[in-house]
Amino acid sequence: MRWRSSAAAVLLAALTATGLAAPAAGAAEPGAMVPAADREISFTADGTTAYGTLHVPAHRAGHRLPAALLLPGSGPTDRNGDEPPSLTPGPLGAVADTLGTDGVMTLRFDKYFTGRTGAGAYQGDPGRLDLPAFTRQAAAAYATLRDQPEADRHAMLVVGHSEGGLQALLVARTVRPAPAGLALLAPQDQRLLDLLTTQLDGQLDQAVTAGQLTEEVARANKAGVAAAVADFRAGRPADTGALLPPLAGLLNALFGPNNARFVRSDDAVYPADAAREVRPGTRVTVTCGTADTNVPCASVPPLLDALARAHTTGPGLRTLDGVDHFLHPAGTPVDDHALAPAAVAALHEFARPWKG
Repeated sequence: MRWRSSAAAVLLAALTATGLAAPAAGAAEPGAMVPAADREISFTADGTTAYGTLHVPAHRAGHRLPAALLLPGSGPTDRNGDEPPSLTPGPLGAVADTLGTDGVMTLRFDKYFTGRTGAGAYQGDPGRLDLPAFTRQAAAAYATLRDQPEADRHAMLVVGHSEGGLQALLVARTVRPAPAGLALLAPQDQRLLDLLTTQLDGQLDQAVTAGQLTEEVARANKAGVAAAVADFRAGRPADTGALLPPLAGLLNALFGPNNARFVRSDDAVYPADAAREVRPGTRVTVTCGTADTNVPCASVPPLLDALARAHTTGPGLRTLDGVDHFLHPAGTPVDDHALAPAAVAALHEFARPWKG
């Protein structure tokens, strides 16, 4: 999850509707080649206009294209999967480029509080935002993509990265037609606060290994995080006073008035439960990177089991050796936009039935 990745880095550092597309310049003759193009697109959800990029690969005029909605990770993550200016790994822009080579058109958009979309109707009260609001926004984006003149309604797809993987599952059960395929890239596969606790525990362990903390301090902070999470879930004030300042600051922000409603609504969803509602026969790819410390491969089996019980089809799990959470080769600078070859191969495999 994007803000969780940032928060963990802060800890270590401290210790160390209707879419309106731009009109085409001119109608091409049927069968003529239409060059690849990006166009700005907009749609409305809950009184807020959202903006995004529609990437249409080169194709023959009149030919309908498979169409994929791309969903970003958590936090203020824009249409490219970035949190500018400090974090710009660009995973969704790279995914759009990769799928475009397979003839798949894509729509990626700036969700609330990012990019051109901004706060919209939530400007005066960001605390009103919850997970269902983001799901409704994504569903409106899906409808906008579906209604583009180039889109093949029988080949609608959803690709979600990190928390966007959970959103892909939630969107799939609300939109029509249901997606023919889902690609869940390093998806959120636990309840939100369980995943956050796992990540912070791992960061504390790393700090002990690096000689930045004693084991006793790490154990005390793990227990403190667990207690604060239990208090928040029970509706009690969370006591963070004994935690290390970076941990206390993170939890106080998450449990504070601007974020509590969203955190509570996200934490209420167990991703495997959403996976069990995916339409039988849906083609699903799930990736996990062996170098991903945000969503480790060890936590994926319950999600995979739920997808199997829903009678989805393959490719299924693709374990990406040496790949991190942003789909980069481990050790790559975080702002490098190139996907790892294994991630590219997984996307091509996912798109194979619809390849133009």
